[in-house]
Amino acid sequence: MKKVLLTIDRTITRISDWGLLFSGVFILIMSVLSTYGVGRRYIFNNPEPYSYELSTMLLVACVVFAVAGLQRHRRHLRVDFIAGRLSPGLEDMLVNIVTPVMALFYVGIITWQSWENAIYSMSIWETSQSSWEEPLFPVKMMVPMGMALLCLVLASQLIQGIKNMIHHIIRRS
Repeated sequence: MKKVLLTIDRTITRISDWGLLFSGVFILIMSVLSTYGVGRRYIFNNPEPYSYELSTMLLVACVVFAVAGLQRHRRHLRVDFIAGRLSPGLEDMLVNIVTPVMALFYVGIITWQSWENAIYSMSIWETSQSSWEEPLFPVKMMVPMGMALLCLVLASQLIQGIKNMIHHIIRRS
């Protein structure tokens, strides 16, 4: 069982790290697209609508794929003004058990609702209102994928937090 959990944990880490890498690549592509769009508009006086739309889509992908990797490496936003005032045991329980449970609840709802929204968008072949009317379901599908990965990261951290808490209690006894 321990080996299976370790393999799952490594897989989640690898996937979330790939999400961070893709997010970095998306930022690079967005900067090239923005430069191209600005150059065409102001240098050649010939605006084009595609770079802004593509950059917006990549921004969504960048955020939803990066958040799981950031959480995995514990680099996501964290408010320490409450946790820092608690004893080390309570702080550990708050950060490693209570927070992942609350986040799983919240992110689970986002995953579920965004999945339904993406499926509906695909079923009606929803398109944007731009001049090239690109389909929106691929972008909408990125949100539940990224949030599902975040759920896996949070579940892994919760399991690790419970395991550490049990180990600490046994060691104290």
